[in-house]
Order: sequence, then structure tokens, then C-alpha cells
Amino acid sequence: MSLYLKYQGMNIYIIRFTSLLFFLLTLNVVFSQKNNNDQQQLVQFSGLILDGSDEAELFPVPYSNILIKGKNRGTYADLKGFFSIVVEKGDVIIFSAVGYKTIEFQVDKDLKEDKYSIVQLMSQDPYNLPETVVFPWPSRDHFRLEFLAMDVTPELQKIAATNMAKEVLKKAESAVAYDGNENADSKMLIIL
Repeated sequence: MSLYLKYQGMNIYIIRFTSLLFFLLTLNVVFSQKNNNDQQQLVQFSGLILDGSDEAELFPVPYSNILIKGKNRGTYADLKGFFSIVVEKGDVIIFSAVGYKTIEFQVDKDLKEDKYSIVQLMSQDPYNLPETVVFPWPSRDHFRLEFLAMDVTPELQKIAATNMAKEVLKKAESAVAYDGNENADSKMLIIL
């Protein structure tokens, strides 16, 4: 009789082990299907960025910025205007460069391929900045004397006070995204 109980106890362990193995294999299949769906959404997005201002000849726009809208990641084009980045189907891509109009492009959600190439033409956007006068002072002491002797009108004081208001500074701070070094520093603090 004790031999029968040992045999029955062994069956319970075998059944538990088999059910645990079946459960783990089922989880593996579920997660691999999820990863396959995620991979099917990824697209290798590449192309050239060219200056389309002159109809007779196209020039590359070197070191243009390519940003994925809302995801705080992107890349930049090389010297010849070529870029390549992995995006998801349906992402909005922002192309920008100094002196050119910013362009947005949406990757097709129903794209069948996992690669997509474009030639993006950018048009020049001349923007004139206000005049800046540079005063060369020979030393900090000379600068301090000139700065303290400067005649500041009430209008300029009002503009400066408006620009330095706490609400304006907080709004400007929240609108600026972290750069790479700040992101790395914040992640390293979390890890430590």
C-alpha cells in the first residue's frame, strides 16, 4: 500500500511539472507573437534631403534634423543629405534645417513593406534677425563701467521686466525638451 501512495504522489508531481511547462510554453508563444506584431510595425525610413529652391539644380541640405514627432528621438542627415532611421507606421517625421521651412511627413499606416525611401525637397526660408551691435571692450572693468553708465529708457526696462517675469520663464522652461546630456544625467541618477 505504501508503494501505491508513493506512485500516486509521483503522479501529482509529474502533473504539476507538465502543467507548469505547458504554462511557460504558452507564455513564450504569446510574447513572441506580441514581438512579431511590434516588429511588423517598424519601418526602416531613409532618403535624401535636397534644396528644391532652384528648379534647374538640386543641392543636398547637409546636417538637416529629422525628428519623430512626440517621441523625442531622431537623427540628422550627413554631408550629402542622406539619412536613415527606424520609425513606426503612422509616425509623423519632422524635417528641419537652419534657413529652410520645416516640413512634416507622415509614414503611411497601411504600408506593406518594412523599408521606405523618399527624396524630401526643402525650400529656403530667409528670416532676417534684428541687428546686433558688438562692442569690443578691452577688459571686464571697462565693460562694467560702460554697463553702469548706460542710459536705459523706461520702455527697455518694461520689456526686460516682462521677459524676466516668473510665469514667462516657467512657460519657456516647460517648452524646452531635455538635451542628450540632461537625459543621460537624469537616467544615471535613477540607476545610482
